[in-house]
Amino acid sequence: RAFISPPLQLDLEQVGIEDCLHIEFEYNKSRYHLREVVLGKIFFLLVRIRIKHMELAIIKRESSGIGANAYTESDTVAKYEIMDGAPVRGEAIPIRLFLSGFDQLTPTFRNVNNKFSVRYFLNLVLVDEEDRRYFKQQEVFFYRKGP
Repeated sequence: RAFISPPLQLDLEQVGIEDCLHIEFEYNKSRYHLREVVLGKIFFLLVRIRIKHMELAIIKRESSGIGANAYTESDTVAKYEIMDGAPVRGEAIPIRLFLSGFDQLTPTFRNVNNKFSVRYFLNLVLVDEEDRRYFKQQEVFFYRKGP
C-alpha cells in the first residue's frame, strides 16, 4: 500500500459583516496528519464593532444511517480562546494548534458505504460585547500515515 502526502496549499477564509467587520482566517493547509500542527493567522481588515473575545474549536461530526433513519451527532473536541479584548484594524493574530494532544481525533471518513461518515471542522467564533456570536466553519481532513 502506498501512502501519498497531500500537497501543501494555503487556505484563506473571509468572515465579515457588511461595513462593520471584515477578517481573514489564513491557515497553512486543509489536510493534516493526526500528529501535525495547524498553523495560521487571523487578520483584521475592518473593525467597527466591539469584539469581546475570539475562540477556535475543533468540531467532530459523525453521521450514520440513510434517509429518514440518518442520525448526526456533533462533539466539540477542543476549544481555545485565542483573543481577549478588542482588536484594531491591521492586527494579525497567529494560530498554532497542536493536534497530537487530542486522543479522540480519528482520520476523516467520508461516506463509508453511504452509511457512515466522520468529518471535522475548524470553527472560528467571535463574540461581541452584547454576546452576539459570529462564526465561520471550515472543513478539515485528518489522516494517519502508514507504518
